[in-house]
This record gives sequence, structure tokens and C-alpha cells, in this order.
Amino acid sequence: MSGRLEWLGSLPLEEAEPQLLTCCASREWARKMVAGRPYIDESSLMQAALWGLDALDWTDIEEALAAHPRIGERAETPRAEGVSGEFAQREAQWSRDEQSGADLASDQVKIRLADLNVAYENQFGHIFLIRATGRTAAEMLAELERRLGNSVEAERAVVRAELAAITRLRIRKLLGLI
Repeated sequence: MSGRLEWLGSLPLEEAEPQLLTCCASREWARKMVAGRPYIDESSLMQAALWGLDALDWTDIEEALAAHPRIGERAETPRAEGVSGEFAQREAQWSRDEQSGADLASDQVKIRLADLNVAYENQFGHIFLIRATGRTAAEMLAELERRLGNSVEAERAVVRAELAAITRLRIRKLLGLI
């Protein structure tokens, strides 16, 4: 077991849950992850994280979505319930870093992203979620345009996959692996 996994496994409940909430803002998911400790290796932690996400009700997914800023907007303070102080700052910084590709966009792309974010929210009832890390604003805009053609059911499946990708990335950050 790595030092960071040991660290995560040894944290008291009141410290472990906010740490995990910075990775995924579903309280149900964080509780399950805390209850599953200790994890013997990164693979077992990731497997538990993905299984936990798959088992969430849509209302739990919506709770996680509510903590994410719109693409192109700055995350000044996180919205995850139960996250405060240093955890809040870390979550906001991660979000800003993840969306840094949108910072370099032209004004035209930024305006189009803002307009389509609203259209998406009106159509699906929640923010547009995408693993923004490593993507340009133009790539995110193209994906947003494409996904506006999805049915609600198809989009929910895409959202779950994007949330899983973001959660995996953030767990790796939490463990100091990236």
C-alpha cells in the first residue's frame, strides 16, 4: 500500500469525507468510499470509485454536478456541500486548472460556449459536464454542440462517463500521482 493510500485510510471520518468530496461532490459516493477503506492499492480504490459512481441514483449525480462550474466560468468557490477551508480552495483550483483550455478561447468561442451552456441546461436540467483537462475550448464547444442532439437517456450515460473520468483524475491528484 502506498503512503498516500495509507494516509487516506488512516484519516478520521470527518476528515476523509471532505477529502473525497473534492473528487466527487456526491455525499453518498463519498460515504461509500470512506466506508470501503482501507484500499490495498490504487487499482482497488479506482474500482471502488467507479462502482460507487455506477450505483448512484440520478439525484446523487445531480448533487455532484451542482458542484461544477459551467465550462468557461471560473470556479471561485466550490459548491460541494461539506467542503470548506483548504478543501474548498483545492477543489476550486482543480476546477480552474481543468478548464484552463477555455481561457485561451476567442471571444466568439466564449460567447458561443456561454450561450450553449444555457441551451444545454434548459434542455437537460443540469450543467454541461465534460472532462475539460487537455481539451481546448473549441473541442469542448464541438462536444457541447454534438451532445445537444442526445436524448435525455443517452446524455445521462455520457454525463456518468464524464463524471467518472473527472473523478478518476481528481483521485489521482488527491493521492499526489499527478
